[in-house]
Amino acid sequence: MGRSEEESSVVYVRMRRRAVVRPGAVVRLGDVARLVAEPAQQSRLEKLPLHKVSSGDGNLLLIDMLQVVQAIRKAEPGMVIETFGEPHVLLEISPGGSVKPRRVVLTLAWLLLFFGSGMAMMNFHADVNMPAVQRRVTELITGKEGAHPWLFQIPYSIGVGMGMLLFFNRLLRKRLNDEPNPLEVEMFMYQENVNHYVITEEYRKKHEERAGNEGG
Repeated sequence: MGRSEEESSVVYVRMRRRAVVRPGAVVRLGDVARLVAEPAQQSRLEKLPLHKVSSGDGNLLLIDMLQVVQAIRKAEPGMVIETFGEPHVLLEISPGGSVKPRRVVLTLAWLLLFFGSGMAMMNFHADVNMPAVQRRVTELITGKEGAHPWLFQIPYSIGVGMGMLLFFNRLLRKRLNDEPNPLEVEMFMYQENVNHYVITEEYRKKHEERAGNEGG
């Protein structure tokens, strides 16, 4: 049994959360959304132009669902559009077409965190007088007083290192399990807040431009 015309003219659209484009590129529907439709229609819609990146767009650009719906309705007037997920996508404009890690900044940040965390631990140990505490604990356990309680200090140092591995849930490039570590959660929340701020600002700019055009 063949499909009806109504069933074949439905497109399902799910916007991506974030994408990267080159300066001066033509943003097409396939760049900002995932589509499900009949193969011929899907191929045409994926090539549908939405926006031409210009120098005035800055390094971040917002494409919302209304812009996508208008473009689809203009290209395919009789098509039924079903939308899912985010109502917008944030485009990052990068000359290379992808965001690459800046190795110098990454190295400086790693050194800062390494020596900063080391100084924080040393200051903590100095504040609580950790050597005296370790000598006292060793004396209570063994009944002997020693200037260097190695039996306590060596397991304590190993435990600190193991605790850091468990905290960051990573051994070099290998994850210990699929659960995100607290640092990854904080970075995710920071990125979400940045995206929310940028999207709010982009909507405000679009509203001001629309009001200016209507007033003019």
